Amino acid sequence: MKVAVVGVSGAVGQEFLRVLEERNFPLDELVLFGSARSAGSQYTFKGETLTVKELRENDDFQDITIALCSAGGGTSLKFAETITKHGAIMIDNSSAFRMDEDVPLVVPEVNPEDLHKLPRNIVANPNCTTIQMVVCLKPINDLSPIKRVHAATYQAASGAGAAAMAELEKQIKQIAAGDPVTVEKFQYQLAFNLIPQVDVFTENGYTKEEMKMYHESRKIMHSDLEVSSTCVRVPVLRNHSEAIWVETEDALELDQVRDALSNAEGVTVQDDPANKVYPMPLGSASKDDIFVGRLRRDLSNPKGITFWCVGDQIKKGAALNAVQIAEYMVKKGLV
Repeated sequence: MKVAVVGVSGAVGQEFLRVLEERNFPLDELVLFGSARSAGSQYTFKGETLTVKELRENDDFQDITIALCSAGGGTSLKFAETITKHGAIMIDNSSAFRMDEDVPLVVPEVNPEDLHKLPRNIVANPNCTTIQMVVCLKPINDLSPIKRVHAATYQAASGAGAAAMAELEKQIKQIAAGDPVTVEKFQYQLAFNLIPQVDVFTENGYTKEEMKMYHESRKIMHSDLEVSSTCVRVPVLRNHSEAIWVETEDALELDQVRDALSNAEGVTVQDDPANKVYPMPLGSASKDDIFVGRLRRDLSNPKGITFWCVGDQIKKGAALNAVQIAEYMVKKGLV
Protein backbone atom coordinates (compact mmCIF):
# COMPACT_ATOMS: atom_id res chain seq x y z
CA MET A 1 0.00 0.00 0.00
CA LYS A 2 1.29 3.41 -1.05
CA VAL A 3 0.19 6.37 1.08
CA ALA A 4 0.64 10.06 0.35
CA VAL A 5 0.69 12.99 2.76
CA VAL A 6 -0.24 16.27 1.07
CA GLY A 7 0.73 19.42 2.94
CA VAL A 8 3.37 17.68 5.01
CA SER A 9 5.16 20.83 6.20
CA GLY A 10 2.17 22.15 8.16
CA ALA A 11 1.26 21.33 11.76
CA VAL A 12 -1.28 18.68 10.73
CA GLY A 13 1.02 17.30 8.04
CA GLN A 14 3.73 16.78 10.63
CA GLU A 15 1.19 15.14 12.92
CA PHE A 16 0.24 12.76 10.09
CA LEU A 17 3.83 11.48 10.10
CA ARG A 18 3.85 10.99 13.86
CA VAL A 19 0.47 9.24 13.93
CA LEU A 20 1.24 6.92 11.00
CA GLU A 21 4.46 5.83 12.69
CA GLU A 22 2.97 5.65 16.17
CA ARG A 23 0.10 3.40 15.02
CA ASN A 24 2.28 1.39 12.64
CA PHE A 25 -0.14 2.00 9.80
CA PRO A 26 0.20 -0.83 7.22
CA LEU A 27 1.85 1.03 4.38
CA ASP A 28 4.60 -0.13 2.03
CA GLU A 29 5.67 3.31 0.87
CA LEU A 30 5.06 6.87 2.00
CA VAL A 31 5.20 9.77 -0.46
CA LEU A 32 5.27 13.39 0.69
CA PHE A 33 3.82 16.32 -1.25
CA GLY A 34 3.92 20.04 -0.66
CA SER A 35 3.97 23.44 -2.31
CA ALA A 36 6.75 24.64 -4.57
CA ARG A 37 8.24 26.32 -1.50
CA SER A 38 8.23 23.05 0.47
CA ALA A 39 9.47 20.85 -2.38
CA GLY A 40 12.92 19.45 -1.66
CA SER A 41 12.49 19.58 2.11
CA GLN A 42 13.29 16.35 3.90
CA TYR A 43 11.55 14.57 6.77
CA THR A 44 12.29 11.34 8.60
CA PHE A 45 9.74 8.53 8.79
CA LYS A 46 10.62 5.23 10.52
CA GLY A 47 14.31 6.03 10.20
CA GLU A 48 14.10 6.77 6.49
CA THR A 49 14.70 10.22 5.00
CA LEU A 50 11.94 11.28 2.60
CA THR A 51 12.05 14.23 0.21
CA VAL A 52 8.97 16.36 -0.44
CA LYS A 53 7.68 16.41 -4.02
CA GLU A 54 5.92 19.44 -5.46
CA LEU A 55 2.16 18.94 -5.77
CA ARG A 56 1.33 19.30 -9.46
CA GLU A 57 -1.48 18.45 -11.86
CA ASN A 58 0.11 15.31 -13.26
CA ASP A 59 0.03 11.52 -12.72
CA ASP A 60 2.04 11.38 -9.47
CA PHE A 61 -0.93 9.80 -7.67
CA GLN A 62 -1.30 6.93 -10.14
CA ASP A 63 -0.07 4.32 -7.66
CA ILE A 64 -1.31 5.98 -4.46
CA THR A 65 -3.92 4.08 -2.43
CA ILE A 66 -4.73 6.72 0.20
CA ALA A 67 -3.88 10.42 0.24
CA LEU A 68 -4.02 12.22 3.58
CA CYS A 69 -4.49 15.88 2.73
CA SER A 70 -4.07 18.99 4.84
CA ALA A 71 -3.03 21.77 2.51
CA GLY A 72 -6.01 24.13 2.75
CA GLY A 73 -9.37 24.28 1.03
CA GLY A 74 -8.17 26.03 -2.11
CA THR A 75 -5.49 23.43 -2.73
CA SER A 76 -7.93 20.58 -2.06
CA LEU A 77 -10.42 21.96 -4.55
CA LYS A 78 -7.74 22.54 -7.17
CA PHE A 79 -6.07 19.14 -6.89
CA ALA A 80 -8.94 16.80 -5.95
CA GLU A 81 -9.29 15.47 -9.49
CA THR A 82 -5.52 15.00 -9.82
CA ILE A 83 -5.40 13.07 -6.54
CA THR A 84 -8.43 10.83 -7.15
CA LYS A 85 -8.50 10.27 -10.92
CA HIS A 86 -6.49 7.02 -10.78
CA GLY A 87 -8.47 5.61 -7.84
CA ALA A 88 -6.71 7.02 -4.79
CA ILE A 89 -8.92 7.76 -1.79
CA MET A 90 -8.55 11.38 -0.73
CA ILE A 91 -9.09 11.94 3.01
CA ASP A 92 -9.28 15.71 3.19
CA ASN A 93 -8.78 17.78 6.32
CA SER A 94 -10.02 21.06 4.84
CA SER A 95 -13.58 22.40 4.78
CA ALA A 96 -13.74 22.18 0.96
CA PHE A 97 -16.02 19.13 0.68
CA ARG A 98 -17.54 18.71 4.13
CA MET A 99 -21.09 19.68 3.25
CA ASP A 100 -21.16 18.14 -0.24
CA GLU A 101 -23.96 15.56 -0.36
CA ASP A 102 -21.83 13.03 -2.23
CA VAL A 103 -18.86 13.26 0.18
CA PRO A 104 -19.14 11.50 3.56
CA LEU A 105 -18.13 13.47 6.64
CA VAL A 106 -16.80 10.93 9.10
CA VAL A 107 -15.76 10.44 12.70
CA PRO A 108 -15.00 6.70 12.99
CA GLU A 109 -16.41 6.42 16.53
CA VAL A 110 -19.70 7.88 15.32
CA ASN A 111 -20.55 7.10 11.67
CA PRO A 112 -17.97 4.72 10.08
CA GLU A 113 -20.69 3.08 8.00
CA ASP A 114 -20.75 6.20 5.80
CA LEU A 115 -17.35 5.15 4.41
CA HIS A 116 -18.91 2.27 2.49
CA LYS A 117 -20.10 4.64 -0.24
CA LEU A 118 -17.59 7.04 -1.83
CA PRO A 119 -18.97 8.35 -5.14
CA ARG A 120 -16.05 10.73 -5.64
CA ASN A 121 -13.27 8.82 -3.82
CA ILE A 122 -13.24 11.68 -1.29
CA VAL A 123 -13.81 11.54 2.47
CA ALA A 124 -14.05 14.77 4.45
CA ASN A 125 -12.47 15.09 7.88
CA PRO A 126 -14.71 17.28 10.09
CA ASN A 127 -13.77 20.46 11.87
CA CYS A 128 -11.77 19.90 15.06
CA THR A 129 -14.40 21.33 17.41
CA THR A 130 -17.09 19.18 15.78
CA ILE A 131 -15.02 15.99 16.08
CA GLN A 132 -14.39 16.60 19.76
CA MET A 133 -18.06 17.26 20.47
CA VAL A 134 -19.69 14.42 18.52
CA VAL A 135 -17.35 11.78 20.00
CA CYS A 136 -18.92 12.75 23.34
CA LEU A 137 -22.46 13.16 22.01
CA LYS A 138 -22.67 9.71 20.38
CA PRO A 139 -22.85 7.61 23.61
CA ILE A 140 -25.40 10.03 25.08
CA ASN A 141 -27.48 9.99 21.90
CA ASP A 142 -27.49 6.17 22.05
CA LEU A 143 -29.24 6.42 25.44
CA SER A 144 -31.80 8.96 24.27
CA PRO A 145 -31.87 11.07 21.09
CA ILE A 146 -30.33 14.50 21.59
CA LYS A 147 -32.62 17.39 20.73
CA ARG A 148 -30.48 20.40 21.49
CA VAL A 149 -26.85 21.29 22.21
CA HIS A 150 -25.33 24.51 23.50
CA ALA A 151 -21.57 24.80 23.47
CA ALA A 152 -18.85 27.27 24.36
CA THR A 153 -15.43 26.47 22.98
CA TYR A 154 -12.02 27.48 24.29
CA GLN A 155 -9.79 27.01 21.27
CA ALA A 156 -6.00 26.88 21.38
CA ALA A 157 -3.66 28.70 19.04
CA SER A 158 -2.95 25.36 17.35
CA GLY A 159 -6.29 25.64 15.58
CA ALA A 160 -4.78 28.37 13.42
CA GLY A 161 -1.64 26.38 12.60
CA ALA A 162 2.02 26.25 13.50
CA ALA A 163 2.62 29.94 12.75
CA ALA A 164 -0.15 30.91 15.18
CA MET A 165 1.39 28.81 17.94
CA ALA A 166 4.74 30.48 17.27
CA GLU A 167 3.10 33.91 17.44
CA LEU A 168 1.57 33.18 20.85
CA GLU A 169 4.96 32.10 22.20
CA LYS A 170 6.56 35.20 20.67
CA GLN A 171 3.93 37.50 22.20
CA ILE A 172 4.49 36.07 25.69
CA LYS A 173 8.25 36.64 25.38
CA GLN A 174 7.69 40.16 24.03
CA ILE A 175 5.39 41.06 26.93
CA ALA A 176 7.86 39.62 29.45
CA ALA A 177 10.63 41.72 27.90
CA GLY A 178 8.51 44.86 27.73
CA ASP A 179 8.71 44.94 23.93
CA PRO A 180 5.94 45.84 21.44
CA VAL A 181 3.67 42.89 20.72
CA THR A 182 3.52 41.36 17.24
CA VAL A 183 -0.05 40.72 15.97
CA GLU A 184 -0.31 39.00 12.59
CA LYS A 185 -2.20 35.70 12.81
CA PHE A 186 -5.14 36.82 14.97
CA GLN A 187 -7.48 39.79 15.07
CA TYR A 188 -5.93 40.97 18.34
CA GLN A 189 -3.13 40.07 20.73
CA LEU A 190 -3.86 36.56 22.00
CA ALA A 191 -1.39 36.42 24.89
CA PHE A 192 -3.15 37.27 28.19
CA ASN A 193 -6.37 37.76 26.25
CA LEU A 194 -9.46 35.96 24.88
CA ILE A 195 -10.82 36.58 21.39
CA PRO A 196 -14.54 35.73 20.91
CA GLN A 197 -14.09 35.21 17.18
CA VAL A 198 -12.86 32.08 15.42
CA ASP A 199 -13.09 32.49 11.61
CA VAL A 200 -15.18 35.20 9.93
CA PHE A 201 -18.67 36.34 10.87
CA THR A 202 -21.67 35.32 8.79
CA GLU A 203 -24.89 37.26 8.19
CA ASN A 204 -26.67 35.68 11.17
CA GLY A 205 -24.05 36.94 13.64
CA TYR A 206 -22.42 33.53 14.11
CA THR A 207 -18.91 32.83 12.84
CA LYS A 208 -18.15 30.21 10.21
CA GLU A 209 -16.59 28.07 12.95
CA GLU A 210 -19.85 28.17 14.92
CA MET A 211 -21.89 27.32 11.85
CA LYS A 212 -19.56 24.38 11.10
CA MET A 213 -20.46 22.93 14.50
CA TYR A 214 -24.15 23.28 13.62
CA HIS A 215 -24.12 21.82 10.11
CA GLU A 216 -21.39 19.21 10.50
CA SER A 217 -22.85 17.69 13.67
CA ARG A 218 -26.21 17.15 11.97
CA LYS A 219 -24.59 15.51 8.95
CA ILE A 220 -22.32 13.22 10.97
CA MET A 221 -25.02 12.11 13.39
CA HIS A 222 -27.76 11.89 10.74
CA SER A 223 -29.91 13.93 13.06
CA ASP A 224 -31.85 17.18 13.14
CA LEU A 225 -30.38 18.18 16.50
CA GLU A 226 -30.04 21.90 17.07
CA VAL A 227 -26.59 23.25 17.94
CA SER A 228 -25.81 26.77 19.14
CA SER A 229 -22.25 27.67 20.04
CA THR A 230 -19.86 30.49 20.85
CA CYS A 231 -16.28 29.82 19.76
CA VAL A 232 -13.47 31.60 21.60
CA ARG A 233 -9.74 31.66 20.94
CA VAL A 234 -7.74 31.35 24.16
CA PRO A 235 -4.02 31.77 24.92
CA VAL A 236 -3.29 28.04 25.08
CA LEU A 237 -0.77 26.51 22.69
CA ARG A 238 -2.44 23.17 22.04
CA ASN A 239 -5.68 21.35 22.93
CA HIS A 240 -9.21 22.70 22.60
CA SER A 241 -11.71 22.69 25.45
CA GLU A 242 -15.50 22.80 25.26
CA ALA A 243 -18.30 23.37 27.75
CA ILE A 244 -21.37 21.53 26.48
CA TRP A 245 -25.03 21.50 27.51
CA VAL A 246 -27.13 18.65 26.07
CA GLU A 247 -30.91 18.22 26.09
CA THR A 248 -32.21 14.71 25.38
CA GLU A 249 -35.72 13.48 24.55
CA ASP A 250 -35.89 11.54 27.81
CA ALA A 251 -34.50 12.52 31.20
CA LEU A 252 -31.34 10.53 31.86
CA GLU A 253 -29.74 9.52 35.13
CA LEU A 254 -26.29 10.97 35.61
CA ASP A 255 -24.85 7.52 36.31
CA GLN A 256 -26.23 6.30 32.97
CA VAL A 257 -24.42 9.06 31.14
CA ARG A 258 -21.20 8.54 33.08
CA ASP A 259 -21.24 4.80 32.36
CA ALA A 260 -21.98 5.35 28.66
CA LEU A 261 -19.11 7.82 28.32
CA SER A 262 -16.76 5.60 30.33
CA ASN A 263 -17.43 2.70 27.96
CA ALA A 264 -17.35 4.78 24.77
CA GLU A 265 -14.61 4.37 22.20
CA GLY A 266 -12.29 7.35 22.10
CA VAL A 267 -13.42 8.82 25.44
CA THR A 268 -11.68 8.95 28.81
CA VAL A 269 -13.69 10.15 31.81
CA GLN A 270 -11.76 12.25 34.33
CA ASP A 271 -14.47 13.28 36.75
CA ASP A 272 -13.71 13.47 40.46
CA PRO A 273 -14.34 17.08 41.44
CA ALA A 274 -13.92 16.36 45.17
CA ASN A 275 -10.28 15.62 44.42
CA LYS A 276 -9.94 18.34 41.76
CA VAL A 277 -9.82 15.78 38.96
CA TYR A 278 -11.07 17.13 35.62
CA PRO A 279 -9.62 17.47 32.11
CA MET A 280 -7.35 20.36 31.21
CA PRO A 281 -5.29 21.22 28.14
CA LEU A 282 -2.20 20.87 30.32
CA GLY A 283 -1.34 17.19 30.44
CA SER A 284 -3.60 15.99 27.64
CA ALA A 285 -1.57 17.07 24.60
CA SER A 286 -0.68 14.34 22.11
CA LYS A 287 -3.27 11.97 23.59
CA ASP A 288 -5.71 10.08 21.36
CA ASP A 289 -8.89 10.34 23.43
CA ILE A 290 -11.32 13.12 24.24
CA PHE A 291 -11.26 13.69 28.01
CA VAL A 292 -14.57 14.36 29.77
CA GLY A 293 -15.29 15.73 33.24
CA ARG A 294 -17.46 18.12 35.27
CA LEU A 295 -20.47 15.87 34.52
CA ARG A 296 -23.61 17.23 36.14
CA ARG A 297 -27.27 17.95 35.63
CA ASP A 298 -28.33 21.14 33.91
CA LEU A 299 -30.05 23.11 36.66
CA SER A 300 -32.18 24.93 34.09
CA ASN A 301 -33.46 21.85 32.25
CA PRO A 302 -34.85 18.58 33.71
CA LYS A 303 -33.75 16.75 30.56
CA GLY A 304 -30.35 18.42 30.42
CA ILE A 305 -26.83 17.22 31.10
CA THR A 306 -23.73 19.41 31.03
CA PHE A 307 -20.05 18.50 30.85
CA TRP A 308 -16.57 19.76 30.03
CA CYS A 309 -14.29 18.10 27.48
CA VAL A 310 -10.73 18.55 26.25
CA GLY A 311 -9.05 17.14 23.15
CA ASP A 312 -5.89 17.58 21.13
CA GLN A 313 -6.95 19.64 18.13
CA ILE A 314 -3.98 18.64 15.99
CA LYS A 315 -4.19 14.95 16.87
CA LYS A 316 -7.78 13.67 17.27
CA GLY A 317 -9.15 16.93 15.92
CA ALA A 318 -7.28 16.46 12.64
CA ALA A 319 -4.54 13.92 11.86
CA LEU A 320 -5.60 11.00 14.05
CA ASN A 321 -9.21 11.13 12.88
CA ALA A 322 -8.06 10.98 9.25
CA VAL A 323 -5.73 8.05 9.93
CA GLN A 324 -8.52 6.24 11.81
CA ILE A 325 -10.69 6.67 8.72
CA ALA A 326 -7.93 5.07 6.66
CA GLU A 327 -7.54 2.25 9.21
CA TYR A 328 -11.25 1.47 9.06
CA MET A 329 -11.19 1.36 5.28
CA VAL A 330 -8.22 -1.02 5.30
CA LYS A 331 -9.84 -3.23 7.93
CA LYS A 332 -13.09 -3.45 5.98
CA GLY A 333 -11.37 -4.00 2.63
CA LEU A 334 -12.64 -0.72 1.21
CA VAL A 335 -9.26 0.18 -0.34
